[in-house]
Amino acid sequence: MRHLSETDKNYLLHSIREIEDFPKPGIKFKDITTLLGDAKAFTMLMEHLVARYKDMDIDYVAGIESRGFIFGAALASQLKTCFVPIRKPGKLPYTTISEKYSLEYGVDAVSIHIDAFSTAGKSKPNVLLIDDLIATGGTATAAVNLINKAGAHCIEACFILNLTFLQGDLDIKKTTPVYSVLEVL
Repeated sequence: MRHLSETDKNYLLHSIREIEDFPKPGIKFKDITTLLGDAKAFTMLMEHLVARYKDMDIDYVAGIESRGFIFGAALASQLKTCFVPIRKPGKLPYTTISEKYSLEYGVDAVSIHIDAFSTAGKSKPNVLLIDDLIATGGTATAAVNLINKAGAHCIEACFILNLTFLQGDLDIKKTTPVYSVLEVL
């Protein structure tokens, strides 16, 4: 099940609720809680991701705060590997390293524990990055850079939904392969 049929893709896409003008006017928010609440959709998605990644020698799955935690932790469990949370600064209790990125108006950052990738017993463990969607790509690109800065190797960035019209995946593709389960043109 490395590739989803168009029927399966449509089922998954239609399991995601769209909310107009949230969090501000003009935005069409993609609400994945309806996908999570649909056992058939969530199971189909997770089976697809497990089939795609089971033979890729993944040491860690890293999920971006906060919805990436849901998919990342579930996938890591099914792959029988470790999960690493990538969070906003100040949210992790131990010593962290951070990576800054630019926003439309300002700067933000993502952080991980300094020893996040130390349990694999490898000098450069393989990490799969996952999040619910890719929009402009700033957070995800910073997360890839952070993984690499922490001494690991980001083998791929996976997104459940790619808002292709925003072209956020273009910068990430310069540093790691990108896989999107679904694409919105």
